[in-house]
Amino acid sequence: MKIYAHRGYSGMYPENTMTAYRKAAERHPEGIELDVQLTKDGEVVVIHDEKVDRTTDGTGFVCEYTFAELEKLNAGRTHPETCTQEHIPSFDEYCEWLKTTDLVTNIELKSGVIYYHNLEDRTLAVIAKYGVEKQVFFSSFNPLSLVRMKKLAPAIPCGLLVEKPIINAGFMCKLAGFEFFHPGMEGLTEKTVGECHHYGIGVNVWTVNTGAEAEKLKQLGVDGIFSNYPAFTAD
Repeated sequence: MKIYAHRGYSGMYPENTMTAYRKAAERHPEGIELDVQLTKDGEVVVIHDEKVDRTTDGTGFVCEYTFAELEKLNAGRTHPETCTQEHIPSFDEYCEWLKTTDLVTNIELKSGVIYYHNLEDRTLAVIAKYGVEKQVFFSSFNPLSLVRMKKLAPAIPCGLLVEKPIINAGFMCKLAGFEFFHPGMEGLTEKTVGECHHYGIGVNVWTVNTGAEAEKLKQLGVDGIFSNYPAFTAD
């Protein structure tokens, strides 16, 4: 069962920051999970929420800021005890680092609340710029973004994110051309996992933060988990 560091090592360090990614890499997970959105001036940036309020010392929507303005915010708010000053990374900065590693990255397209113009195209352009196509796969709660990605880059895998498992999820993902199903833990059964595997669909589950949870999912046969504590769940 593969382990992906959810927003980096976000249980201990400010989420979706370069420190969180580097600290996660030290624990040797399969890879990293992160989120991308667009700034006012069209820069792809790595941040989970549509607003900056929870994770930074700023307020307002990401899309209301230029990248230069976002860079001035302190993104260390979620774990000030470990990092007093952090910045919101550009996706360029992340991919430049990624190519120096052997990590895989699950890129969540944050298009479920705001359907950004050309988020898919711009994200792919950065990936191509650094030549990391074979180190990434996509996920989204918005299936339209995944359909768009499949048209633009059919060779890069995609995973459908859902809050709770869906009956016949494997069949659904197979029809849509998605390689993965990404449900939350609640209600997931061995039957659901088996149905996905029957259609050749991998199952990656979020967000798994204890060894007991990880062991339970391993027994269900899931392929991967997303964890805020990649070191702990690996034990």
